[in-house]
Amino acid sequence: MEVDDVSVREQLFHNRVRETFICVLLFTCLYILSYLILTHFKKNADYVTGDVEDATANKIALWLCTFTLSVAVCAVLLLPISILSNEVLLIFPHSYYMQWLNGSLIHGLWNLVFLFSNLSLVFLMPFAYFFTESEGFVGCKKGVMARVYETAVVLLLLTLLVLGMVWVFVALLNNHSARESLYDMWEYYLPYLYSAISLCGVLLLLLCTPFGLSRMFSVTGSLLVKPRLLENVEVEMNCAAFEEASLSRTLNPSLLTGRLTALSTVVLVLIILSPPEMRRRASPWQRNLFYPLAMLLLLALTVACVLMVCFHVLELLFDETAMPSGMGDPRLGTASFSMFGSLGAAVQVVLILYLMVSSVVGFYSSPLFTSLLPRSQDTNLTQIIGNCVSLLVLSSALPVFSRTLGITRFDLLGDFGRYNWLGNFHIVFLYNILFAGLTSACLINTLTWAVQGELIRAFGLHKLPLTVSRTTIPLKLLLANGLSKIQ
Repeated sequence: MEVDDVSVREQLFHNRVRETFICVLLFTCLYILSYLILTHFKKNADYVTGDVEDATANKIALWLCTFTLSVAVCAVLLLPISILSNEVLLIFPHSYYMQWLNGSLIHGLWNLVFLFSNLSLVFLMPFAYFFTESEGFVGCKKGVMARVYETAVVLLLLTLLVLGMVWVFVALLNNHSARESLYDMWEYYLPYLYSAISLCGVLLLLLCTPFGLSRMFSVTGSLLVKPRLLENVEVEMNCAAFEEASLSRTLNPSLLTGRLTALSTVVLVLIILSPPEMRRRASPWQRNLFYPLAMLLLLALTVACVLMVCFHVLELLFDETAMPSGMGDPRLGTASFSMFGSLGAAVQVVLILYLMVSSVVGFYSSPLFTSLLPRSQDTNLTQIIGNCVSLLVLSSALPVFSRTLGITRFDLLGDFGRYNWLGNFHIVFLYNILFAGLTSACLINTLTWAVQGELIRAFGLHKLPLTVSRTTIPLKLLLANGLSKIQ
């Protein structure tokens, strides 16, 4: 009997060591990737200043931002890793090489992401911001530790202020619960605060994702060579060459030869990078196949998201299990989380990642957050902190967002399923209705304006003066103009 107990304890110990090693290895890879991303955008002048103290403070803040960004990336990968792990165990149920992939590992990963995301959002990012802005208390010796002391005091006061405001808000809603929260802060007060933060993140996703889904078409179109109806690329290239020659003739002949050559080089580069030149250099496959396929793929993904949300609305009306809920023990490898098997699970993963990318595009495209858009080698530390906080809020709310919309049936693990508002039918139902309505409206608006713009550009109406109304042009004139361009 003792031998069996020892073997069980050894097995538990080895499993724990293996899970810890896998989590550390995954987080290390994500940390390195996040550091490379931040290094690409950071302003190097902030870290090579003459003041050693400021440079050290900026480096410490950058390390904290790297940690936060790696947690955000890990939060994005939570649901895809969980869904794919379940499908892999269904395909290889008795494989010796897949024994490390189990429910305990996935559950521990969810708990770590929840812990680190709240730690970064509540403590690390405020600490990084106040640490870079602090100088130490008056009369104390200057240095890094003086900044640490001042930042710790400011954080303590800020924590007391936030806790007091939330407690007052709870007291206004339920006086009895507010009194209990004073004696049981860990079990009631902090989960309530986490629930409020997650609700803010999910609401932010509700606003950014529909707008981002519509913006994905224009962003993708700017990266690809766009085919133009009834357009002659050679004519546009000749016009660009004439403009370059005219600019060269209008230059002052007394300019130095070096300056003239440099200006001509700049003009030549601009012509080469212009859309007509890019279309002329592109192959017929790139001009006529890649762009339509990309647009059709984006349209199919967007329509699939809307249809799944509409189907989930019907499920909410007739099936109680459609409500998002928490799952204590994930039994992976027992059944697929999609009615279409592995193919449906792969589609779920693609849709989840597509929604995350769309939410980021919508976030940076909105007028309120355009100033946060990072620029290569020209993003100061304050902007980096703001970007890391924003991405962490969006990514940590992605699992709840996907499960609330019914994109996947994988229930939330750990503390992600303890949010108070998840069990409210009216909030979940209204959330699905708003998402489907906003996404449909943005998609219809984008498609109609895109078709109208292409038709106007194809018939050459964009070259008309602003005083001429395009609606007053007869249809026969439009058709004649189009036939002349084809000929």
